[in-house]
Amino acid sequence: MVASPIFGLWSNYRPRKEPLTVSIFISVAANCLYAYVQVPASHNKYYMLVARGLVGFGAGNVAVIRSYIAGATSLQERTSSMANTSACQALGFILGPVFQTCFALIGEKGVTWDTIKLQINMYTAPVLLGAFLGILNIILILTVLREHRVDDSGRQCKNINFEEASTDEVQVPQGNIDQVAVVATNVLFFVILFIFALFETIVTPLTMDMYAWTREQAVLYDGIILAALGVEAVIIFMGIKLLSKKVGERAILLGGLIVVWVGFFILLPWGHQFPKIQWEDLHNNSIPNTTFGEIIITLWKIPREDHNEGPTGCPVEQAWCLYTPMIHLAQFLTSAVLIGIGYPSCNVMSYTLYSKILGPKPQGVYMGWLTASGSAARILGPVFISQVYAAWGPRWAFSLVCGMVVLTITLLGVVYRRLIAFSVRHGRIQE
Repeated sequence: MVASPIFGLWSNYRPRKEPLTVSIFISVAANCLYAYVQVPASHNKYYMLVARGLVGFGAGNVAVIRSYIAGATSLQERTSSMANTSACQALGFILGPVFQTCFALIGEKGVTWDTIKLQINMYTAPVLLGAFLGILNIILILTVLREHRVDDSGRQCKNINFEEASTDEVQVPQGNIDQVAVVATNVLFFVILFIFALFETIVTPLTMDMYAWTREQAVLYDGIILAALGVEAVIIFMGIKLLSKKVGERAILLGGLIVVWVGFFILLPWGHQFPKIQWEDLHNNSIPNTTFGEIIITLWKIPREDHNEGPTGCPVEQAWCLYTPMIHLAQFLTSAVLIGIGYPSCNVMSYTLYSKILGPKPQGVYMGWLTASGSAARILGPVFISQVYAAWGPRWAFSLVCGMVVLTITLLGVVYRRLIAFSVRHGRIQE
């Protein structure tokens, strides 16, 4: 969130190779620090915190990447290029956990390279792979990537952020950016990422509460579900490229939000079947006349059949478990499929529209703010859903999300006519 506007500003005035190379180098250094986090004699947790913070800072280069794509493509090419980038990103989210699972075979002990005090095990192998890929990316950026700018029609454009002599260049068109459309798109992007971040967060506690899954089962099954959503997203991104040419980006964005709303509406609890309660046998006997602390002590002292798996079901300390109907597995899976259709559609359409609204001028700073709003959503979404779900349960949590999506659809309706390309707004290109 902090780094995105900084790298975006940098890319506006200097060759984009610079912020890209520096940001990836920061990520490589952070991954290497993480691999050595067990070596210092003390303060290891702080080294880990610094390592993760720097990885996040390095990830701020997404703004530069989107800015580059926006500047290097015509309006006709934009949606397809943005969808390709999103598909690659989704593919990374799918393959990352796959590699992590493979590295688990190395085990906790692994092997140690004594000369450089490097321990290669299931915890350090993923970051070492990340560091290797980062170095590979730096080499590709320095050897393959070239600066390229075109206007909305696809004609070669004079570069503002670096000097390169050419007789075929045209000047960057002048005109004011529609700031209302810019702010509205930032809000839309925030809500879209907020909703998906809270869905990702709630999947594990929801399935453990509703279906009495153990922690191990939840990690396995929810991992499969999220991986399937990743595959679904890649397919959606490919389909969007064709669909956007027929119905336009705004219509897909609106349709995606409606599909997301339907997905969360389906998640609302209905019927008369209730989830299994953790320590259900204590509810009628021990709990009514005891304090919360005594309940916890009583539960702790109860002998368990399986010390590894622990209790399953909806925890009795969540009062809503006693009166909220369960969400059936078919409900949950249908909802996941719909959200898996709506989210990628809204995601790619929002920043495609955003790049078109901004026009052919360097977009680094504006893209930085868009990425920062998405990062803020990923921070606040999990906090919001965790608190509301634990206190009031899924009915309130998902009702509030449905209300939020309705407000977002209303906002989109209000600014719908303003979400047009810079060149269309200034009459240079027909929509």
